[in-house]
Parts: sequence; C-alpha cells; structure tokens
Amino acid sequence: MAKKNVFSSLAKTLEDLPFIVRLLLVIFAGVYGNLIRLFKSLGASNIIGIVLSIILLCTGGFVILWIIDLICILLGAKIWWID
Repeated sequence: MAKKNVFSSLAKTLEDLPFIVRLLLVIFAGVYGNLIRLFKSLGASNIIGIVLSIILLCTGGFVILWIIDLICILLGAKIWWID
C-alpha cells in the first residue's frame, strides 16, 4: 500500500510543478508526460496502463502524445491518461 502512495505522490509532484517548468519539460523532454502516465498507473495498480506507458517510453510512442501533452499544459489541464 505504501508503494501506491509513493507513485501517486510522484505523479502529483510532477503535475504541481510551476507552469513554465512543465512547459519547458514538455517541449524539451517529451518523456515528462509519459513519466506522469507511468506513475499514475503504478499508483492505481493499473496493469494495462503500466504496460502501455512502458511501451510508449521504450518505442518512442511518446511523440504521438507530445502534442496532446503540450495542449494540456498550455490549457492548464492535467496530463491525459486512461487512469
């Protein structure tokens, strides 16, 4: 149970970064959104989400979601994921 709280708090910490830091991380390090996705899935113990986020990280699929992440950050919304 402690692991769920750790991963959930990591995702929340990344989401609570200042706007400009999140924007720069999305623009220059597209992996930022996928780390949030992975931590959210780990915190929720969602096996499908964990597998999908690892596949996205390993195959470069994060490029597909990079535009969605950028739009979410610009609109002030949270990073989109299935959890």
